Amino acid sequence: MSDWKDQLSQMVYSTDQGRISPEPEAEEVPEGDGIVRLRRETKGRKGKGVTLVTGLALPQNELKQMAKKLKQQCGVGGSVKEYVIELQGDQRDIIEKWLTKQGYRVKQAGG
Repeated sequence: MSDWKDQLSQMVYSTDQGRISPEPEAEEVPEGDGIVRLRRETKGRKGKGVTLVTGLALPQNELKQMAKKLKQQCGVGGSVKEYVIELQGDQRDIIEKWLTKQGYRVKQAGG
């Protein structure tokens, strides 16, 4: 009689989860140049400005934790999309001070 774990490892598709990959894929973190860039953007947001934080070479879960800390520091909402932290409003000065204290090299990009 075979063990249920053996059956699970041979499983290719599940109606609950969809296609099951044989082993979890390693996360590819985009490498930066060591500089965190802060950019304000309004394009495609109905005139509402957001601050984009790019260049943090962190895995997705650590990036979400960093976003949570930044949101608390600024007192605003935000999200993480494709290794970019988006915060509501123009928060560049607050974020720059906080990240500099954390040891990051920070530049404000754009206008």
